[in-house]
Amino acid sequence: MAFFQIEYQSKILGYERQVNVIYPDAFEIDPEAVADKDIPVLYLLHGMGGNHNSWQKRTAIERLLRHTNLIVIMPSTDLAWYTNTAYGLRYFDAIAQELPEVMRRFFPNMTDKREKTYIAGLSMGGYGAYKLALLTNQFGYAGSFSGALSFDMDNLSDNIDGNLNYWQGVFGDLSKEEANRHLLTEMVAKHDMKTQFYAWCGRQDYLYQANEQAVADFKSLGLNIDYHTAPGKHEWYYWEKQLEAFFEWLPLDYVKEERLS
Repeated sequence: MAFFQIEYQSKILGYERQVNVIYPDAFEIDPEAVADKDIPVLYLLHGMGGNHNSWQKRTAIERLLRHTNLIVIMPSTDLAWYTNTAYGLRYFDAIAQELPEVMRRFFPNMTDKREKTYIAGLSMGGYGAYKLALLTNQFGYAGSFSGALSFDMDNLSDNIDGNLNYWQGVFGDLSKEEANRHLLTEMVAKHDMKTQFYAWCGRQDYLYQANEQAVADFKSLGLNIDYHTAPGKHEWYYWEKQLEAFFEWLPLDYVKEERLS
């Protein structure tokens, strides 16, 4: 497989952006097993404190992708929660609209079909993956690992420990009703219910109760969600394992081991 580090000018954000891409070699190994056109793609999102390098540095993602026919795109949203922020930078639009267009220019064999376009992320990236899936209707499958899937704006405002300017810079005035438009449950009504959702959270994770509540709310609203829990904390050790489980959950093409001898 190939690993690309790409820098491009974002017209939406108005500055140079970086994105990492893993490109599969399954076709070269066995062209009879997989196609070299219409290749499935996964947008893989980082959490707070991370960037486009996080998954590459913290996990054995290339080993997990071995023999799969999948393009993996790893963008960065800085600390902006994959959101068009109140301070004017349109991170959501940059990933939802601009990034796929840029990636198809670099990789014309990448699919443009919804059923073969996937998105997933950890923590803040879990929120971002669900947000992008719910609001764009562009993804066939969406995954969250220890995702920030449920938070109350009033509780957030009461527990921000001096970071009010940061949170209001992202979501706007937390005391106003309009801030609730950033809640995932508020976005479900805009979704066409054609995406399949995956979620995992460790039972020792500080976001576990929030995930329990979020999944219950999503199911009550009719969302198709496959939810898993297990012993685990808010750590990369568990996210790497869940990334592997997520790959197994997706409808991916694999080159069989016996063809490699």
